[in-house]
Amino acid sequence: MLNPESLVSFVIASTIIAVAPGPSNAFLMAQTFTHGRVAGMKSALGFAVGGVIHTIFAVVGLSAILKASETAYNAVLYLGAAYLAFLGITTIRETLKARIDCEDKPHVSTKKPGNVFLQAMMTEVLNPKVALFFIAFIPQFVDPSLSPPTLQLAIFGLLYPILAFPIDCAYIYGGDKIAGYFRRHPSAPIWIDRTSGIIFIALAVNLII
Repeated sequence: MLNPESLVSFVIASTIIAVAPGPSNAFLMAQTFTHGRVAGMKSALGFAVGGVIHTIFAVVGLSAILKASETAYNAVLYLGAAYLAFLGITTIRETLKARIDCEDKPHVSTKKPGNVFLQAMMTEVLNPKVALFFIAFIPQFVDPSLSPPTLQLAIFGLLYPILAFPIDCAYIYGGDKIAGYFRRHPSAPIWIDRTSGIIFIALAVNLII
């Protein structure tokens, strides 16, 4: 069904890509810093589901439209950037309303996390660069002499989020340990929220550069 050599090469390349710091890792760390490990895990699951959706898009050919049409690509690009900017601005705005109470018990965040799973999934789905990754990187490992190329594309596409998820979990665990120190200080959650908001806005800018 799959070429063993191609499978090994794909696993190695995918692991390197997943380990290398990138926008998704920054998003995971921001959510973990702001809302804790559980929110980070939900974000990782959101990215994994987003990868599955991109795999479906690639198999049915929808992602190819983004590659062929500059208008479609730009539309999705700016929509994704706008969504990230919205998350960043909303996060920062909420911190401006918060009051610091030095007598409060340590807590993780000054605001409710909302549906971080949906936020991560939408961030992944609305990133055309991820779509291009699936239709430009993954097909390189497809062997036309074996099973139908679309089946191989589907298997490789679904395999990538499976490989990336445990690596994302490692980032989340490390980020939660680092954030734990700051959470023990009364004003830290507000500054963590503001930093996370800035990260979301920076990701939006990075997406359109």
